[in-house]
Amino acid sequence: MVFKIPDITYNGKIREIKLGKEDNTLTVGGETAYPFYHFEYEMPTLPRIAMEVWDCSPDDWPEAAIEPFADVINDSVAWAKKCIANYGAEMIALQLISTDPGGINRSADEAAKIVKKVADAITVPLIVWGTANHEKDSEVLRKIAESCAGENLIIGPVEEGNYRRIGAAAIGYHHAVASSSPIDVNLAKQLNILLGNLGVPDDLILIDPTVSGIGYGIEYSYSVMERIRMAGLTQQDDRLQFPIICNIAKEVWKTKEVHMANDEFNMGNARKRGILMEAISAMVLLLAGGNILVMRHPEAIKLIRETVAELTGSTK
Repeated sequence: MVFKIPDITYNGKIREIKLGKEDNTLTVGGETAYPFYHFEYEMPTLPRIAMEVWDCSPDDWPEAAIEPFADVINDSVAWAKKCIANYGAEMIALQLISTDPGGINRSADEAAKIVKKVADAITVPLIVWGTANHEKDSEVLRKIAESCAGENLIIGPVEEGNYRRIGAAAIGYHHAVASSSPIDVNLAKQLNILLGNLGVPDDLILIDPTVSGIGYGIEYSYSVMERIRMAGLTQQDDRLQFPIICNIAKEVWKTKEVHMANDEFNMGNARKRGILMEAISAMVLLLAGGNILVMRHPEAIKLIRETVAELTGSTK
């Protein structure tokens, strides 16, 4: 007797959203079933990887993470261009580390100039990520939204404490927002309701559920993301039918394990350890429903691309 996998049709659908500008757009979302369920549907879009770039030179990265970018790490524009030219980055995620009030504390005007230079130098979609300081992010991201009008950025994190100010700027200058909530399904839904009531169009919202790396609570991140997808597909919850963005690189590369020396506590080669931690964390999040991954190391990205190609039969 031949076993036949039962066909299941879901009532909901994840929205398709176009990111980027003019002829250089990427589409994310569009799923009508769970991730990689090829026996039930064809994936309309493959997951996208955004390579991480900082707006200042990092002083706390392990050598394995610095190595691929050592020649450009002091120049955000050159760094972004190298990610595209050398490593085939589909998107760039510019982390505004220098705007942190507890660090360099660059002004909104300075940050806007850096973002504009990067946006003008690349042709792929640009994600701009603040420091999660509500007051500073409100000031910085609003200025960036204005100075980069027409660039169709993805700006975040947009949280309950600052969604009105940043959301209004996103509406006025037509940028997408990363709706960020602290790893909770109901809070994610509530923030999306608030953004909708404010007037942010549905085709400009991404969900940032807040994620963690392997060994640091990724099981909970997976569970929350899975429940978001279930609500969108099986319960037709239109406030949870948005693509998911996972800012995973910074979560992995700040852990103590990637900073430990070779063979410390018999943990093997430090370089390989960091790459595998990022790749495994990223793949777990893809299986949970992630549509966009913000990643750092080119070799970890290569592993993810190869795995996705094997799972989907894609040659891209």
